[in-house]
Amino acid sequence: MNLLIDMGNTRLKWAVTTGGQIMTGQPLLNTRINRDELIELWKGDYRPKRLAISCVSTYRLLELVQTVAQELWLDVDIILVKSQAQAFGVINAYRQPEKLGVDRWLALIAVWQQYQQSACVVDCGTAITVDLIDAEGRHQGGLISPGLTLMKKSLDLETAALQFTETDQVFGLANYTEAAIHSGTLTAAVGLIEHVLAKQPKFVQLVLTGGDAELIAAQLDRAPIIEPDLVLRGLLCVLEGHG
Repeated sequence: MNLLIDMGNTRLKWAVTTGGQIMTGQPLLNTRINRDELIELWKGDYRPKRLAISCVSTYRLLELVQTVAQELWLDVDIILVKSQAQAFGVINAYRQPEKLGVDRWLALIAVWQQYQQSACVVDCGTAITVDLIDAEGRHQGGLISPGLTLMKKSLDLETAALQFTETDQVFGLANYTEAAIHSGTLTAAVGLIEHVLAKQPKFVQLVLTGGDAELIAAQLDRAPIIEPDLVLRGLLCVLEGHG
């Protein structure tokens, strides 16, 4: 058995894997990560031989996760995955390959391994990232934008009257402020994705992941594939190729 850990900007997602199958566990918000919470999360019958980590979170949290893992499983082999210039059929477009977020890199690997075609990969999380890969596995570059919650919080931070709320609202032209913010930020995200798609000379498969994937997908003109665990799947690809 192996353990996969995806440390994002907002939460830690994890899964155990045996025989190429992924079994996801309960995610943990970054604000709740501490030694006791991690031990509670993993204190069961887990005895992983290897642990693969993707981290775009803080070094402090990464160090804590590694320390707890070694405390629980003394001989576990920890693999901290980094973005590369080329691996698993994907060629990184970044001039400094290691600067591409490892979560984006792993999502590209997972999509390429599964679909083997040109694709637009969108992570709808704390940030919205859009990355294109062509039919030969060459990354074409990408875009980064604030996610829906960050957009809303920026309005709350920089204005006196536009307050942040997480309450669901009806999408469309609004006649009250909360719904106007909801629809405005959602339209910005949808417009970003559809603008990128409209610029492509040929059809590309649209793949969405991240916490807001379903919310954004519902407003897109094109139905996407939603893959909730792309980074974990990318980690599994790396682990299976690690020997």
